[in-house]
Amino acid sequence: MSAQAVRAFMSIGEVLALLQGEFPDVTISKIRFLEGEGLIEPQRSPSGYRKFTHNDVERLRYILTAQRDHYLPLRVIKDHLDEQATRPRAVPGEAPAVRLSREELIEAAGIDEDTLAELESFGLVAAVARRYDADALQVARSVGALARFGLHARHLRAVKAAVEREAGLVEQAVAPLLRRRAPGAVDQAGETAREISGLLQELHTALLRGSVRGVLGR
Repeated sequence: MSAQAVRAFMSIGEVLALLQGEFPDVTISKIRFLEGEGLIEPQRSPSGYRKFTHNDVERLRYILTAQRDHYLPLRVIKDHLDEQATRPRAVPGEAPAVRLSREELIEAAGIDEDTLAELESFGLVAAVARRYDADALQVARSVGALARFGLHARHLRAVKAAVEREAGLVEQAVAPLLRRRAPGAVDQAGETAREISGLLQELHTALLRGSVRGVLGR
């Protein structure tokens, strides 16, 4: 076997070293557990040692990112990986796209069918082609958590209305950029929209914090 072929494979320790910078909590036991659950299938040497490829590492990175950033159950992640196997390969380093079925959203967000129906009735989440994205997951999860304090979807219409007004401010700011129709105008508008959105979010947080202090008499 050539040296080039040998370098095509990595040991589990080498894989761990590659991933720990981005995922400090990952361990050899975690990688073995994911293998045991059928999410990865490294090759084996004649003596039984695991041999990982770069594709295995990218698959692990996808799994760990989906767990860390979206808190998706392993079963849902495995379904996504199986679905992606029939699609073009994602760009390396790109965050995993979240496309959940109705049942997967309910499971991942920890809510029930009635809560999701209420969220949809008030326009807080909506499916696209019968799939829910990462924002829908975050909204559902947040509403599920707020329910513990007696706040339900019907109480959050004012939040949605405020967000829509803020989105209108963003649209007003980027409209001149979009009208230019010049090369790079759309990218510039997107960057501007993200920057304004971040500033509005910071403003919203500060104002809410101040208002809550007033409620508490502080």
